[in-house]
Amino acid sequence: MHDLRRQALESGKTTSRKARSKVSSPATSKPSSPATSRAASRVRGNGSRGGSDDEEELSDETSFSVGSIDEVLNGDGTEYSGDAWRPELADRIEEILARKGSTVQGREKCYKVYIHILTSQYAEQEIRGKEAELVVAFLKSIKEEKTEKETILAMKSLAMTLMTSPSDLIYEAASTPLKRTISHSTSTSCKAAAIHTLGTCTFFGGASEDEILENMDFLLEISTSDGYTISAPDEPEPVTAALEEWGFLSTLIDDMSAQSEDAVEAFAEQITSSFPSVQIAAGENIALLFEKSYKPVVADEDSPADYADAEILSDPDDTPGVPKLIRLYPAYRRTDQLIHSLQSIASISTHHLSKTDRKALRTNFADILNSVEFPTRGPRYQNAISDETGKRYGSRLVVRIHKGGVMRIDAWWKLTRLQGLKRVLQGGFVGHYEKNELVFDTLPIMMSSDR
Repeated sequence: MHDLRRQALESGKTTSRKARSKVSSPATSKPSSPATSRAASRVRGNGSRGGSDDEEELSDETSFSVGSIDEVLNGDGTEYSGDAWRPELADRIEEILARKGSTVQGREKCYKVYIHILTSQYAEQEIRGKEAELVVAFLKSIKEEKTEKETILAMKSLAMTLMTSPSDLIYEAASTPLKRTISHSTSTSCKAAAIHTLGTCTFFGGASEDEILENMDFLLEISTSDGYTISAPDEPEPVTAALEEWGFLSTLIDDMSAQSEDAVEAFAEQITSSFPSVQIAAGENIALLFEKSYKPVVADEDSPADYADAEILSDPDDTPGVPKLIRLYPAYRRTDQLIHSLQSIASISTHHLSKTDRKALRTNFADILNSVEFPTRGPRYQNAISDETGKRYGSRLVVRIHKGGVMRIDAWWKLTRLQGLKRVLQGGFVGHYEKNELVFDTLPIMMSSDR
């Protein structure tokens, strides 16, 4: 598979394969001080979704943060030389499974190396047949919660094991312990990590559609209660995580008509949060839901008679490559009121925020507003006019796949899935995208030459 993937990249394009659905969140930035209430002064933490670059992220295996969008799109993981990682990984697996007599500090160090190797290398063959025993060991650390660091590392190890060697049995085994941690842990960081791990296990670990929707309701309750339902009142880290994973899971659901109104209402409340990380995660979910309420017109599949009474939306600027859209259902009834709120944030100038946070809110909410007003426009839509075509540039987000080509992120579902993958894979995303079929099938996007 790797040879075929490499061959396709060298040719400048890759043929898309169907993922499990036709249609991934924002990043968590840990606040610098705890929240007190929604009425507290505007943000005391870095919610701008900025952060360290990929190399720094990879050196901190406890991180579920992906940094800014630009960092998400351009970053390669560090590489071991040759096969030096294989015996190292074998030793760490043996140490994890032979848990008796180990110390907390020893397990923390072991898990960290394990995560680092699985992030930077595709090691499916090396862990094949050992997944069940590894999951049992990680869940033991999660249930015992001896230290915050060991617990978070165990959850990240569990997520990386699933991403490397997927199993439909992992969700059943892990969902209850993870929900227990979310609800009862005294550490907000453990709660947030458990939310992210639950999202990964739900997406990849064999959850049914009913279980996906059930977990989305669970995550929405965390968000709408500002963390109160999990004993984390006004804590932005778990609330942001819940918003992010809700968006990631929603990309698995084709028809969101039954959930859209209430969900947008909930997210419209959260964009007034005191924390930019919460605002941005909620705003991106709003853009995603508006996008999901339309479908592209496919000439070979859609007869005009089939949608005679439907609203057909064309890009007002006739941007090249932007298809016409059919409105399937109204995403939200009070769109005018929502647009007013989005406009206020997109032009925010309050001095209660840092310069970085103000810039992040303006940039992200300009994108979100653009997509709510014009659902044909994806994230980072450029209004600038091309001298060559005389038309707007359109969405210009790309992921660079080494020197082989670029992946265009021109829709919110693509960005949501990309961010969901990056939360787990960190700087190893590109390597896994080339070699790991699970990752590729989650984001099966046509490649183009980097010109």
